[in-house]
Amino acid sequence: MSVIILFMAGIAAIAGWWLSQQRLTAKPWLEEGLIVDLREQSTSFLPPAKIGLGVFLAVVGSLFALFISAYSMRMNMVDWRALPMPRLLWFNTAVLVLSSVALQGAHMAARRRDIDGVIVGLCAGGASAVTFLIGQLLAWRELSAAGYFLASNPANSFFYLITAVHGLHLMGGLVALGRTTAKVWHGVAVTQVRLSVELCAIYWHFLLLVWLVLLGLLTGWTDNFVDICRQLLS
Repeated sequence: MSVIILFMAGIAAIAGWWLSQQRLTAKPWLEEGLIVDLREQSTSFLPPAKIGLGVFLAVVGSLFALFISAYSMRMNMVDWRALPMPRLLWFNTAVLVLSSVALQGAHMAARRRDIDGVIVGLCAGGASAVTFLIGQLLAWRELSAAGYFLASNPANSFFYLITAVHGLHLMGGLVALGRTTAKVWHGVAVTQVRLSVELCAIYWHFLLLVWLVLLGLLTGWTDNFVDICRQLLS
């Protein structure tokens, strides 16, 4: 339970900071000497697409928080047999970091209206994400070849489940990324896809953050941290 509270607190803090950067807290009606048409003023507020993404990320964050809590509780039972983490996971992590960096570069290029930079960033980010997914499948294959099957042990089941759910969310992001890349590739103005590029970058940063937390959990790096948090919240 403590893990859920901490994870959700982190998500809430990040969401609060992000929303504060989008002028949701602005109060234009309190500004002196300024008369603005409300219909025009509303366009400076947070776009509905960003609000929708924020709500979606909150739901996804809650889902992974439940997985993390269930994992941390289940691992204390006597039938738990931790499986060795494939070294390939470290390469996959580096590739996912590269994907996130590439999409951030695409976002910055879109703000500069640099169409070439946008195309390079989107293509590099998408290729890196596909490489990450292929690497995850190869990690699965390596574990199954070593005899660590899905139903062999609760630890195995959690590993396959958690990595599969994360991979599915990344695949969903690739659909949106592919549509945005296709628009840019076919000559759509940068100003028309700038928001889509930004949303893709935000989504990738979120999935990278989730994966780093999951990797720390699966490799046991977070065990001491979880114990400390439990003592603080008990």
